[in-house]
Amino acid sequence: MRYFVQFSYLGTAYHGWQKQPNATTVQEVMERCFTTLLQKPVELVAAGRTDTGVHAYEMFAHFDIDRLGDSESVVNRLNSFLPGDIAVRKLISVASDTHARFSALQRTYRYTIARQKDPFSLQTTHYSNHNYDVKSMNKAAELLLGQQDFECFSKSKTDVKTFICDVRYARWEERDHQLIFTISADRFLRNMVRAVVGTLLDVGIGKKSLKDVKTIIKNKDRSLAGVSVPAKGLSLIRVQYPEEMLHHNG
Repeated sequence: MRYFVQFSYLGTAYHGWQKQPNATTVQEVMERCFTTLLQKPVELVAAGRTDTGVHAYEMFAHFDIDRLGDSESVVNRLNSFLPGDIAVRKLISVASDTHARFSALQRTYRYTIARQKDPFSLQTTHYSNHNYDVKSMNKAAELLLGQQDFECFSKSKTDVKTFICDVRYARWEERDHQLIFTISADRFLRNMVRAVVGTLLDVGIGKKSLKDVKTIIKNKDRSLAGVSVPAKGLSLIRVQYPEEMLHHNG
């Protein structure tokens, strides 16, 4: 049987999602907990990998197991077993060919900038009290829309077959004392959102123009784009799948 697990985590203490030697990762902690509790080796395949320090309000992974029992009680047991910064929301039975990464249609990230110093959002926002021109930043964000080559915003030496992503939404909004950027696409490159945000903030302080942003995208050169903003302000907030897929009653 294949199951999807819907979960969230605060990424502060972790070196991202993906297992790696000599570093604590979300995948490693979760697999160890699942394996202990279900008394079977469990391997989790996630919808994507988040970098060190990045958070996820909504993440999905799949795993295969013969029998699970009552999913609600398994969720409760997993949560009492997992550390406080990882929470399992639900377990969903899916068709055996459903894949957490390849079946996902769209992913949405949010980057949050605190305009006022706030000790309570210290781990989930990037503090900056610059006076940003949000209107210009939104004009620049519009240049990202559509299917384009985003190599300029990708971590160099990234091993991917293509740098093409289809960005469907990209917008800044001011909420209370926060400046929030939301971006949705079919896929993202490593470090892409943080490099995009850094570049748009340069537009917001007048350091880069709309013309510069067009040139950056066209030239595919990471060194022309802005610096990557700190990971702690970034959260994966939604992963979308075909509606019927998560309502499978196999």
